Amino acid sequence: MRTVRRVTLVAAAAVLGVAGVTVAVVQSPEAAAAPNFQVPFKCGVTVTAATFSGHNPLNSVDFQKSGITGMPVLASAGGTVSRVDNEGNQSYGRWIEINHGNGFSTRYAHLSAQQVQVGQHVAVGQQIGKAGATGGVSGPHLHYEQRQGSTVRKAVLDGRAVPYFGHTSFTSHNKCGGNPFSPGEVCGAGFSVIDSHALGKSGRVYLLYNPGSKKNCVTTLKSTSLGKKSPVSAHLQVRGATRAADSGSFAYYAGPVSRVAGAKCVKWGGSAGSASYTSPYEHCG
Repeated sequence: MRTVRRVTLVAAAAVLGVAGVTVAVVQSPEAAAAPNFQVPFKCGVTVTAATFSGHNPLNSVDFQKSGITGMPVLASAGGTVSRVDNEGNQSYGRWIEINHGNGFSTRYAHLSAQQVQVGQHVAVGQQIGKAGATGGVSGPHLHYEQRQGSTVRKAVLDGRAVPYFGHTSFTSHNKCGGNPFSPGEVCGAGFSVIDSHALGKSGRVYLLYNPGSKKNCVTTLKSTSLGKKSPVSAHLQVRGATRAADSGSFAYYAGPVSRVAGAKCVKWGGSAGSASYTSPYEHCG
């Protein structure tokens, strides 16, 4: 399941009693308020994210692709350029650092060209340079780091955690337009959409199921005010159990709200803006 989902702060989980009904409120795992980092290449480009146990720094990612030299490198989140350095044929070679605020930054190294200056504000998806093979490398690739303070953290791209250690394909949604998340990415591996309902023009709520774990999952994806916090919620209730919900002001989606259902009927729904939906008990097996 994804580690970083939305730009939001949510209060700790609580159990509320309203008119004799117990409502379980799901805590968002986004207390650190990390940016929604995107793959640093143009929309639709598929690259291999390579991670190694002997990488320096350890949690760095090497983006690999045939013909990568000269490919545009994009900012994976908005921020201010804090470093533009050239170390020649050593270390990072030509590299750029972007400060995203709240202690988060990204680094892009081994570039063939740098196209920004220190102090310049860049938007997510803005071209900052071109990939190459400068510095101490054996072949062309883009060295990429997500930093929190002075620590290189395990990278998360489009809300999907990069596996450590291995080679994994990622397709860029950077500046593609629309919500960069999918219901399957929100709920995690093994879940498939079995139902959905439109919330006017504001979004759509999805019901998913994982036959392996026998869990249902609900998420509401926004269609408007993307990247800006606005009211959105998702809820799920297994017949005979309490209702679980995730609600607040989120940038991209609410949820995931997941519960074991098996052959039991579920009631599910959500809201985005002023539109809301709640199903009857259904999907009973």
